[in-house]
Amino acid sequence: MPIARTSPLIIGHRGASAVAPENTLAAFARAFDDGADGIELDVRLARDGLPVVIHDANLRHTSGRKAKVGNLTSARLSEIDVGSWFNRAHHRFARLQYSRQTVPALDDVFRLLRNQSRKDFVVYIEMKTCRTPSLNAALARAVVEATSRHELHKQTVVISFNLAAVAKIKELDASIRTGALFGPRQRAIRSVKTIVEAALTSGASEILLHRLIATPRMVGRARASDLYPVVWTVDDPKWLGRASRCGIHALITNNPARMIEAT
Repeated sequence: MPIARTSPLIIGHRGASAVAPENTLAAFARAFDDGADGIELDVRLARDGLPVVIHDANLRHTSGRKAKVGNLTSARLSEIDVGSWFNRAHHRFARLQYSRQTVPALDDVFRLLRNQSRKDFVVYIEMKTCRTPSLNAALARAVVEATSRHELHKQTVVISFNLAAVAKIKELDASIRTGALFGPRQRAIRSVKTIVEAALTSGASEILLHRLIATPRMVGRARASDLYPVVWTVDDPKWLGRASRCGIHALITNNPARMIEAT
């Protein structure tokens, strides 16, 4: 995977989600077309046990349906329109192809990645876990199996707020990089020291910090502990200078093109 040196990697949040429908093949392709170093996406288990790429537990946001992702098979999800909403909400960026976007399986995204001309990309896969440990373990196994099938170990970083799930990935396949996610909620109940220690205990090699908690002290502590600091979700190009000064490894953004134009 690419390693940030003097500048941070630019990662498309759910693809280029500012200009294309989130978590769709079109959004991921657009991120790479815009010059992103990689993409970030969300995975959940469909009813048939296959990992599918969608953020929410239901289809309300992207298709207007009340159905839960876990109650539908991956085949059924692959038939549901999750792009037309974007055309209605963002007329400026609307494209006919977006109305043809459906919920992709993780395998579909991996096939897209394998066909990219650029091979030094990185894909951050966020596991959206639940309260049932057995289902979380099944999700971790499914992600590892898909990564292995497509031989994308070097380009993949599996991440989650659920640090037990992060640890499960390392247990299943130590060659896959992992990252521990933290947001303002965790910062409110944990110190910088305990956040970094929790990431290390999970076996993570990266720590993904919400922009509101990515203070110089937090980033410095992470770097001193050999964790790669990543900040989400940032659309202000001012973060580029801050990232270079502080040694931030990657910035996750909704608009890769805008960030890259500012470099």
